[in-house]
Amino acid sequence: MTAVQYVNPPELGEPKGFSHAVVGSGRTVFLAGQTALDADGRIVGDTVVEQFEQALGNLLTSLRAAGGEPRDLASLTVYIVDMDDYKANAREIGKVWRKLIGPFYPAMAGIGVARLWDVEALVEVQGFAVLP
Repeated sequence: MTAVQYVNPPELGEPKGFSHAVVGSGRTVFLAGQTALDADGRIVGDTVVEQFEQALGNLLTSLRAAGGEPRDLASLTVYIVDMDDYKANAREIGKVWRKLIGPFYPAMAGIGVARLWDVEALVEVQGFAVLP
């Protein structure tokens, strides 16, 4: 059972890789921004795809520790250092998404930034979830 409902009005067109709105009912979990840091505090992965997988995995680790599951994600923001590189690798990033989360897509935004806290970081994910 999930506490989120995906809302995609037909007048906005079919979303690809996100939902237009998510309605939640339950406990809200705010998830801190996660980059590709490993347990030793080092950025791992040389490519945006590798770093996205680590960062999303870190976010999901936090979510599970709070009692949630990937399908409980209500909103996710992706901060991207090189938007052209991210878009060029969108298909591979989508494969990572489906591997870690499945067919569930929260409300999302992708935002280009000049850099992240760790200069080696190429991507950061931040979001919130609603638990039953």
